[in-house]
Amino acid sequence: MNNHMTDKEMVNDILAMTNASLTKYAGVISETANQQLRSTIQQIRNSDEQFQYQLFQLAEQKGFYKPAAQVDSQDIQTVKSQVSS
Repeated sequence: MNNHMTDKEMVNDILAMTNASLTKYAGVISETANQQLRSTIQQIRNSDEQFQYQLFQLAEQKGFYKPAAQVDSQDIQTVKSQVSS
């Protein structure tokens, strides 16, 4: 039995872990009173967001990931108005 992960599995696994970390950063940042620590965590989060986007682009380019269909500007405006009301 082959226990090796494929490239697609590895990329998707790393994307999932990075996305989970990004979600956790939001909670930590919102609960951090020390401004220096808060700033440091924000910098780490920003770096992870850049990494996640680069990996996402690679996954999409290689056909490992299919993003949701594009929406038109009217749909975006509808969502914006629902969220802001």
